[in-house]
Amino acid sequence: MNTLWKLLQYGYLVVAAIFLIEAVLTFNKNRSKAYMMFGFAIFILLIFFFKRHFRKKIEKRNAQK
Repeated sequence: MNTLWKLLQYGYLVVAAIFLIEAVLTFNKNRSKAYMMFGFAIFILLIFFFKRHFRKKIEKRNAQK
């Protein structure tokens, strides 16, 4: 189950990369859409780091038992 969570966790990075690429490609055409994409990418990166932190915390707690 932990390997599944690790793989899903890195899916967040893939989605963030897609949003960043889309933002760069649409920056000259539609700036408001590009800023929204940048915002989503930052939000998804924060979720990635948050989930990684708590997954490691739970793994550490389970290893102590």
